[in-house]
Amino acid sequence: MSQDGPPRPAWTSADPGAAPAGQWREWLDSVELPSALDGDSEQVLVVSAHPDDEVLGAGGFLHDAVAQGIGVTVLCLSDGAASHPGSPTVTPEALAGIRRAELTTALSALGVNRTIHHELPDGGLDRHGDAIAEAIDTAVAAYGGHSLIVSVWRADRHPDHEAVGHAASAVASRLGIALLEYPVWMWHWARPGDEAVPWARARRHRLSPAAVEAKKRAVHAFVSQITDLSDDPADRAVLEPHVLDRLTGPTETFFS
Repeated sequence: MSQDGPPRPAWTSADPGAAPAGQWREWLDSVELPSALDGDSEQVLVVSAHPDDEVLGAGGFLHDAVAQGIGVTVLCLSDGAASHPGSPTVTPEALAGIRRAELTTALSALGVNRTIHHELPDGGLDRHGDAIAEAIDTAVAAYGGHSLIVSVWRADRHPDHEAVGHAASAVASRLGIALLEYPVWMWHWARPGDEAVPWARARRHRLSPAAVEAKKRAVHAFVSQITDLSDDPADRAVLEPHVLDRLTGPTETFFS
């Protein structure tokens, strides 16, 4: 979940349009949504823009899919190097290596051991649409083929997320395979029932108790994102506690 491109927004529950985690959970509990994990797919490809999107948006889904014997492959498109622009502590090149290692640790906590890394530029994925589509196409065919793509949402209001989501949608449509999309940034700009969100296409995954704990361990693997790198303002944590609170509840939401 890199804060790149435009200046970082201040992620606080007082921001216009932002609702606190408790309000989101109360509202989500009040609506009926079909299940996202139906068990029909033997192989699932999970696609992310940055190292941590897939864990934040779908970590419980990944864990429970693996627990049900479903093959899960994660495709991460960017190197994650732009999460701390101007950092005096770590170079973008070093940060890319750190985030790749963090992702490996996080996915291991979820039981996922098939990861395909691409190192397209963090913050510039919207300029690499063809390369993203080609990478997704190739990944779909890996490990004997995948019958479901689970991608970051194409309307998440982050240019990298949207570039990946649109490419995943195009590949799924062309290949005739199912697609689910998970939001990450939406929880920080939308409000419950927001008309900008396609709730009619929403599906829910209720995390098993084991998935809740595994997702917590996975999220805490992203040390570079959840803790300050130094006292310098450019090194502050990207994923502050109130941000994580919205992303680590007992359910995950997807759009079909």
